[in-house]
Amino acid sequence: MLSPTEENYLKTIYALQLEVDKDISTNFIASKLHTKASSVSDMLKKLGNKKLIIYKKYQGVKLSDKGNKIALKIVRKHRLWECFLVKELNFKWDEVHEIAEQLEHVKSDDLVDKLDNFLGRPKFDPHGDPIPDKYGNIVENNTVNILGMQIGEEGKLDCVKDSSEVFLRYLNNKNLALGDNIKVVEIEPFDNSIRIKTKSGSITISKHVAENLYLKTN
Repeated sequence: MLSPTEENYLKTIYALQLEVDKDISTNFIASKLHTKASSVSDMLKKLGNKKLIIYKKYQGVKLSDKGNKIALKIVRKHRLWECFLVKELNFKWDEVHEIAEQLEHVKSDDLVDKLDNFLGRPKFDPHGDPIPDKYGNIVENNTVNILGMQIGEEGKLDCVKDSSEVFLRYLNNKNLALGDNIKVVEIEPFDNSIRIKTKSGSITISKHVAENLYLKTN
């Protein structure tokens, strides 16, 4: 039986492994969790003793097969609860992350499987992230980051990398949502900002914003 804190560490390491193709440093984890590197080191020792991670001092950490399976289960629960909150309880996509953070620690596999069936076994959560099935399998979301697109290219907003409340509210303020058609109109070489055409007209987004928008193109 793992504590919520231990589960949060596994989920965080899983997410960081998707970002970088190498072992994850203690400082990287500390930065992500907004805690001290010394606290991270103590937790990594605990997880290592439980065979959930492969930890080499001064080199970094990665999930073991056992740790990866548990992390996928936590991610699955989090994203299914987000779907339930949006679809069944009419929460907005920028309101569900913190609630799902609490619900993801429910231990009942039977409850999660019934939740999945009730929702119709969704493949993606309200932010476009893939939902692992009960066996840990994931359907790849074949999307393109808008920074890799050329002027004149277009597609539908299919996934947002940053699902934080502040970022999703920014998108709400710009009247952008999943499924919206976006066309690249202009790219500013100086700062890589991009002017895009949306259902509401033409707007300019920064490179930082663009890094988080993934489109499905034809």
